[in-house]
Amino acid sequence: MSRSESDGIEMPDLEQLRPYAVWIVLALVLVFLLMTSFYTVQAESQGVVLRFGRFIKTVDPGLRFKLPLGIDQVEIVPVRRQLKQEFGFGTAGASNPTQYSDEQKEERNMVTGDLNTASVEWVIQYRIQEPQLYLFKVREPGRTLRDLSESVMRTVVGDRTVDEVITIGRQEIEVEALTELQELVNRYELGLGIDQVQLKNVNPPGPVQPSFNEVNQAQQEREQMINEANGEYNKVVPRARGEAEQKVQAAEGYATKRVNEAEGDVARFNAVLTEYLKAPEVTKQRLYIETMRQVVPSLGKKIILDDGAKQVLPLLPLTGGSVQ
Repeated sequence: MSRSESDGIEMPDLEQLRPYAVWIVLALVLVFLLMTSFYTVQAESQGVVLRFGRFIKTVDPGLRFKLPLGIDQVEIVPVRRQLKQEFGFGTAGASNPTQYSDEQKEERNMVTGDLNTASVEWVIQYRIQEPQLYLFKVREPGRTLRDLSESVMRTVVGDRTVDEVITIGRQEIEVEALTELQELVNRYELGLGIDQVQLKNVNPPGPVQPSFNEVNQAQQEREQMINEANGEYNKVVPRARGEAEQKVQAAEGYATKRVNEAEGDVARFNAVLTEYLKAPEVTKQRLYIETMRQVVPSLGKKIILDDGAKQVLPLLPLTGGSVQ
């Protein structure tokens, strides 16, 4: 051991450390090999293992081993994460570099089927289904997907009028664009699955925006008036039909009643006629008595005098009752 002349600290002799230098270097190399031989695949990802740049296998999440010194290389691909790309606009702070584009203003300007222009903003959401195809089949798959999406959207929008694009045709455009985009992705073997194509803001160009707003307002007012008229129609017409049906049923009931009464009168008359033919005098006497039984009670107080009576006094009602 030697001592430093300035601070008096003893320093190890280099001659004594020389035998251990080889072991120190070997230990450092071993640590480096261990550090480069293990890697971790996150839960939402898969690892694509390359050996001397050639695909070997795909591994699932967890702690994995690979050959060190750059022999094996691993590409981590987020297969369980939903990715998205935005067209015509960009979200601030986006972490996915393919989510936004520097050509947003240009890609949202489109020509419709009736030779009008529209500003279309949309979003696609997708997942990486086959990591090997995504990494090695097509160069810059994110950029390729953007080009395919823009091409499909321009084609779909170009087949419709500006009114359909802005108002009633949005859902149909989304469904058709999703189908056609997935077909192109499969044809190019990008290894992607398209989950959704969603239209965001769809507006006419700025210079004609006020005119389109007036047209839309007029259409909304027209629809409102039509709905109000249909509502009034549905309220008045069924009520009138109900009243008419009620009157018809009342008339039919009255007609049935009169017919039944007439038939009853005919049957009763026929029955009386039959009895009259059998005994005319008896039948006439019975009819007379029945008639008087119905008529006399409605006459009120009455006095019946005998032809031989000499005076009225003995027959006056002294008890307040009627005399018959």
